[in-house]
Amino acid sequence: MSKNNKKGFTIIEVVLVLAIAGLIFLMVFIALPALQRSQRNTRRRQDMARILSAFNDYQANNNGKVPESGKEDSFMDKYVGADESDQRLDPDGTKYNLTFTGHVGTGSGDKADDSWYNGTTGTATPNPTDHHIIYYWTNAKCGTSEGHVGKGNGDREIAIFYYLEGGSIYCGDNQ
Repeated sequence: MSKNNKKGFTIIEVVLVLAIAGLIFLMVFIALPALQRSQRNTRRRQDMARILSAFNDYQANNNGKVPESGKEDSFMDKYVGADESDQRLDPDGTKYNLTFTGHVGTGSGDKADDSWYNGTTGTATPNPTDHHIIYYWTNAKCGTSEGHVGKGNGDREIAIFYYLEGGSIYCGDNQ
């Protein structure tokens, strides 16, 4: 007399294990890009805070003035890091470019009439397709809603603005 004592898994058990493993892999592959984007944006926020600190250092060394338009690269080299340094690179490897956007607020000759500036609301918003550009304004502070820069209380007040991955925006000011 011999008994049939076959050991092994049934086809249903194998399919069930493969289905569970597939769901786990699917969840990881869906969550991973969002996690990576979040990590890159955290680094960008840290970089922007460091650049804002560099503006404060520059102002402390230059009687409260901000870098002149056209001299952004020399400011970045001296106060942030050399052109090829990690301090000047976005997490995706692209160089940060600093652009003076203007003086928010009053009179001709400033950016009050620029297409980015809305004199009625007192806010400025750059073009959302311009990535890797750090915009900065004088007489400016971050607005109450994301993506807007409002009028500050003087030329020593600056605001910087940077587009993050996924459509969100970093705005920092020295107030």
